[in-house]
Amino acid sequence: MINHLIIGPILLPLLMGTLIVLNTNQPIARRRILGLSSCLAVLVITSILLFQSAKGPIQTYVLGDWPTPFGIVMVLDRLSAMMLCITALLSLLCLAYAARGTDRQGKNFHALFQFQLLGINGAFLTGDIFNLFVFFEIMLLSSYGLVLHGGGGLRTRAGMHYVMLNLVGSSIFLVGVGILYALLGTLNMADLAVRMALAPAENAALLQAAGLILFAVFALKAALLPLCFWLPDAYGFTSAPVAALFAVMTKVGVYVILRVYCLIFGDFAGVGAGLLTAWLLPAALITLVAGAAGVAGSRDLRRITAYLVILSVGTLLAVIGTFQREAIAAAIVYLPHTTFMTAAMFLVADLIGRQRPDAGTGLVPDRPVGHPTLLGLLFLAAAVAIGGLPPLSGFFAKVMMLMTVSDSAGAPWIWGLVLGGGLLTLIALGRAGSVIFWKLLPADDPGTGRETAPVPVYTPADVFPAAVLLVISPVLVIFGGMITEFAFAAADHVINPVHYIEAVLGPDRSLPLLLSSGGE
Repeated sequence: MINHLIIGPILLPLLMGTLIVLNTNQPIARRRILGLSSCLAVLVITSILLFQSAKGPIQTYVLGDWPTPFGIVMVLDRLSAMMLCITALLSLLCLAYAARGTDRQGKNFHALFQFQLLGINGAFLTGDIFNLFVFFEIMLLSSYGLVLHGGGGLRTRAGMHYVMLNLVGSSIFLVGVGILYALLGTLNMADLAVRMALAPAENAALLQAAGLILFAVFALKAALLPLCFWLPDAYGFTSAPVAALFAVMTKVGVYVILRVYCLIFGDFAGVGAGLLTAWLLPAALITLVAGAAGVAGSRDLRRITAYLVILSVGTLLAVIGTFQREAIAAAIVYLPHTTFMTAAMFLVADLIGRQRPDAGTGLVPDRPVGHPTLLGLLFLAAAVAIGGLPPLSGFFAKVMMLMTVSDSAGAPWIWGLVLGGGLLTLIALGRAGSVIFWKLLPADDPGTGRETAPVPVYTPADVFPAAVLLVISPVLVIFGGMITEFAFAAADHVINPVHYIEAVLGPDRSLPLLLSSGGE
């Protein structure tokens, strides 16, 4: 029986975004209602899909009822369902925060937001590598407008760097896809896995080159060093709800690396087997170092949070780079924690910055904030969660990751750099908190050069999105057993491509892949 809910996370933002465009000149309240209704509906749909994926096999949705591998196919497994649900919840909270006033800075904000979700959700669901390119482009085109939302010189400069780099990445993506199609004659990822396993040795160099070209593109999306320098400015200067939503965009790159290089270039891939074994772990560790250095050296809370995104990507891919089932499961446990907590810190930083009229989020003394207790508690909760201290979810997820990589050859490096990065994070956030909440100027200090300006008075609706994001951390601890069980099942599907291929192509098509690898 066809499960039409699978297409919902793609179709609903597409239709709602189009409807919002038609209402561009209508009162903004109408666009807010349409956008929030869409995000809430997608959250309900993805929650159902997550429950279904946990209880059943991998599901597919074939558009137009064309037979695979010729038609466009969407694939829902545990990992993609989890990523869809994370995106849906995060988008709802970010849009609720933006509706407090940020969305007034540009009349196309709500339409771009929906098209952004369309691209992200499509990237998680697609089973076709060319349609992965298509959804990447939808995601990126929308993000260009969102990065520049509100205008300003700093945003424009950061946005131009972001646009130019991604345009180059898109061009390279097509080159890699073209080589794969020329040699293997298919774009369906499950079919690519089968044909890669049977590819002749004379095509090995070109197939490996295509795989490395695609890795460069995915590394750009994930912000791996040296392709991460666009991120601090792009995330640091854009509006807070956009930066918070973008916390999941780098995870799209992580997801695609995990999907493509376990499915198409995994252990069963013949001439393409183990393509990233020698590359991913060193690149991730260097990225982790760069992220930690940026966190320690930044003098602005927004930029510290941007570098925390880079640090989290390095941590995730360092663990994934061992390509062990248990390590991948641990990374899947850590992924929702780091996505939600960095997003929460972007919102908390914005709440703090709006109450510091002179310094903003810069780490220099300023007049006291208007809600020191409330903002102090939000900042403390975010700092403890991101720093990986008990009893919140970051501590347990990091312990799990470190324990699962203990038998890896790179374990000493992973342990040292992950723990060192966590220490630098705590030092940096502790320094930021002391400057913001303790190193204060008198409220009427004439040295500020301007009259004392009134600070905004926050209502519960203003702090609600950030508070909900922070509450997710103890919830992840409470349901830690279920999440861990789910993560191990998801890792099984990822690390063993036979499950994916059988779901998309049927059981007969996985036999050549098993036989080519000496399986039974």
